[in-house]
Formats: sequence, structure tokens, C-alpha cells
Amino acid sequence: MAIRPADHGIFASQGGFVYAEAVYFAGGDVTEGSATASVDKIAFSNDSRTTLDTGLSAATAQLTGAANSGTAAYFGGGTTGSLVTTVDKFTFADDLRTTLGTGLSVARRGLAGAANSGTAGYFGGGYATGLVATVDKFAFSDDSRTTLGTGLSSARMELAAAANSGTAGYWAGGYAAPDVTTVDKFAFSDDSRTTLGTGLSAATEGLMGAANSGTAAYFAGGYSGGAVDTVDKFAFSDDSRTTLGTGLSAARRRGAAGANSGTAAYFGGGWEDALPASVTTVDKFAFSNDSRTTLGTGLSSTRYLLGGAANSGTL
Repeated sequence: MAIRPADHGIFASQGGFVYAEAVYFAGGDVTEGSATASVDKIAFSNDSRTTLDTGLSAATAQLTGAANSGTAAYFGGGTTGSLVTTVDKFTFADDLRTTLGTGLSVARRGLAGAANSGTAGYFGGGYATGLVATVDKFAFSDDSRTTLGTGLSSARMELAAAANSGTAGYWAGGYAAPDVTTVDKFAFSDDSRTTLGTGLSAATEGLMGAANSGTAAYFAGGYSGGAVDTVDKFAFSDDSRTTLGTGLSAARRRGAAGANSGTAAYFGGGWEDALPASVTTVDKFAFSNDSRTTLGTGLSSTRYLLGGAANSGTL
């Protein structure tokens, strides 16, 4: 289970500074081909939204995020009109941005990120000059990058990822010509990969992932012959899958997610085929009973193909 700071109300303290525990939604396309550098922050204490004074280093879409909870969020890859290797780092102490000297091993978009908080962030899959299975690992101690000898079980893009911090990361679904139900699991102890016997409930691309560390991963929405509202839940105890009776508030794809581990998952933005348009919607799923509410205040602008990461304190 997640170990939370004793003073995790409005602010939590660690290492002599204070920070607000929150989920961050970064970049994305407001309309097709019109990317933003904006980073929205939704505080877990009251679900209020602010927009950081410092956004991404460039307006970027089709990026991904991962977090060293309690320390910093990392947003990597995507496209600014051309594919990039860029990894931007936002420290939770002051929400200031730096850009890593070492980026991804190859410029790509449509990748997915997850983290072993306190140890390393992982960025897997995507599209470079073609679909890739590559998984890059960034050590949080010095932000150095290595590339795993074993990548995803198949090259694919527009997949989702979530992590059971301290144990394993899960990369689910995506487009591999065609879409797949595959869920790959990487053990953090040795970075070895297995593929779950039970995959997603349907072959899906453009989905979102978030986790209640120590308990379960949630993969929501996406495209499966059309946008879907499905939320699949994988229990970390045995990797079994259930599908929630209550899905997203509307069928949508290409959004982003982050979680207040121990409390709730947040699924933000995306594209609703029924409109058709990008949205500001943020759905919140309480981990206590998997019930859904929709925040009264959503993102600061309609967008899709964005990245998400969260500061849940100490995991």
C-alpha cells in the first residue's frame, strides 16, 4: 500500500520544503496540429486547478508523463511539428522546469510512461520512423538514461502505462497494426518482462493509465472501433482483470491520467468522437469503491494527445 506523509492535507512536507500533492496535465493538441505548452495542476486537497507559470519547453503533443512522487514529474517525447527526444522535468518543490541534457534514445511520439517512484522512470513504445518496442529508463538519482535490453513484446504506439511502485510497471494496449489487448509487465527488480495471460477487455489504442500503487492499475477509454468509455482494472495481487460497471462520463480517447495513490485516479482531456472535439473533462474514480465523479473545473483548455503525471507524496 502507499505510505503517505503524516501532513498530507493542503501541503505535505519532505526534505525541508513544502509542496501541494497534485496531478499534472501537460501539453497536447487543442485542435488538430495546434499544440500547447500549458501544464495544468489539479490539487488533490480540493480538486482546484491552477496553470503553471512555466509550461513545457515547447508546445508539444503526443507526449507522455511519469513521476518520482514527492520529487518531480517528467514529460517526454512527442511532436512539436517534428518528433522530439525532449524530457522536461518539473520539481514539485516549486513547479520549476528544467530540460534533461539526455533525452530519449530516439525521437518518438505516442509513447507511454510509468515510474518506480524513488528509483526510475520508464518510457516505452511509440512511433519513430516506424513503430518501436523501445523502453528507456531514467535513473532518478542523476537523470541518466539507459535503454532496456528487453523492450515491449511488440512494437506499438498510443498505448498506456501504470505502475505498482516498488514492484512492476504495466504497458497496455496500443496500435501495433492492428490494435492489441496486450498487457506487458516489467519487474522493477531486474527489468524483466512478462506478458499477462489476461489482457484488456478489448483491443484498444489511445487509452489512459493510472494506478493505486500496491492495489490495482486502471486503464480507461481509448479507441476500439470508435471511442469507448471502458475502464479495466488489474489487481496487483494476481494480475486479474475486472471491468468497472461505471465507465468514463463519456466515450473518449487520447487523454491522460494520474493518480492520488490510496485515494483516486484522474482521467483528463481527450477527444470525444460524439462531438467531435477535444474536451476539458476530468473524471475522478475513488479507489475506495471505484465510483466516478466529474470535476466541476476541468482543464484550462480543451485538448487531447496530452501527458499526465502525479505527485502522491511518498509511495
